[in-house]
Amino acid sequence: MARPTIHTCCYDCVPCPEGEMSNITDSDNCIECQSDEWPNEKRDRCLPKVMEFISYQNDTIASAFSCVSVFGCLLTGFIFGIFISYRDTPIVKANNRNLSYLLLVSIILSFLSVFLFLGRPNDVTCRLRETSFGIFFSVAVSSLLAKTVMVCVAFKSTKPGSPWRKWLRVKLPYTIVSLCSSFQALICIIWLSISPPFQDLDTDSYPGKIIIQCNEGSDIWFYSMLGYLGFLAAVSLVLAFMVRTLPDSFNEAKYITFSMLVFCSVWISMIPAYLSTRGKNMVAVEIFAVMASSAGLLGCVFFPKCFIILFKSEMNRKADLLGKREN
Repeated sequence: MARPTIHTCCYDCVPCPEGEMSNITDSDNCIECQSDEWPNEKRDRCLPKVMEFISYQNDTIASAFSCVSVFGCLLTGFIFGIFISYRDTPIVKANNRNLSYLLLVSIILSFLSVFLFLGRPNDVTCRLRETSFGIFFSVAVSSLLAKTVMVCVAFKSTKPGSPWRKWLRVKLPYTIVSLCSSFQALICIIWLSISPPFQDLDTDSYPGKIIIQCNEGSDIWFYSMLGYLGFLAAVSLVLAFMVRTLPDSFNEAKYITFSMLVFCSVWISMIPAYLSTRGKNMVAVEIFAVMASSAGLLGCVFFPKCFIILFKSEMNRKADLLGKREN
């Protein structure tokens, strides 16, 4: 650029525009860097862009999430061990202990799915991370729905000549879990068949960075998976709230109500936060939602039972439970 107050042969050096560089003195043109490169501060050469993802080596948040996930798995396994050790006690047998086992397994798998979100994503992990937590939580919520239905059926079957008694002799809870979980699995299979998630390199959102992220592939199927999970949670919440006061031996519907309130609150608050962030923060929001909802299910449903088993053994007797029902 010519200097107006001095001779026309004199020039000032003008920096190259953003994203371009020049390593030739007095050059009139700048060279645009490649899509995976960015100029240095002097803008005289191109450097590789910084790769952004939640890395085990460079991000303390990855270590924090890993520790919380492992702790959650160990705690769930410890509770699983308690339930197996006290499997013949009334409080464990109430509301179908096999459903409790299935719920604990699904919570463990949900905590483990956190590791699919950590590290550099690829096509395989992208497909697994987006479908695994949907299926695992569908199994968990379906188990709670089946537990709630059985509370209602057990209460209605106490009346003489009640037609509901025949439902106690069939495998109703397993049918509910199988149907609800299979529908979610079908959604995920169609999603993976038509437009599966894949690794995506975002080079435009932040200057000098390449965000390595998972693209959902099809937003319709992604939100169908989340929507169906939300539908299951809403049905479980409404039904558990309706039967929470029924006089049954250790009616755990009130604990299911609290767990579904936590679950729904976490995922409802997650959606706007998820849509308003990008890069590592978006993944961190999703990881937090998975862990918080898993912890909510574990704490609300199983902590009261474990407290009675370990510290209030006098309440873990059939006579006491029946006495509560009679009162």
